[in-house]
Amino acid sequence: MSTITLRIPDGKHERLKAYAKAQGISLNKLFDELATIALTQFDTKTRFQLMAKQGDTEKGLELLDRLDGALSSTEKSAG
Repeated sequence: MSTITLRIPDGKHERLKAYAKAQGISLNKLFDELATIALTQFDTKTRFQLMAKQGDTEKGLELLDRLDGALSSTEKSAG
């Protein structure tokens, strides 16, 4: 396991401590969870970019158009 020294403004540190306390976890656990979220987002973006390079642009645009149409229909029926 590694140790990281992080320099952040005092106010932000106090808010993060309060947030961790409200969640019932340690500040260390909070940063571990935040790091997991950041890495998951990075991995998802990287995977999406790789798949996009291999994909069919026309088919992708067609799927987005269908999604847009479906969302518009949902909004109309909700309104």
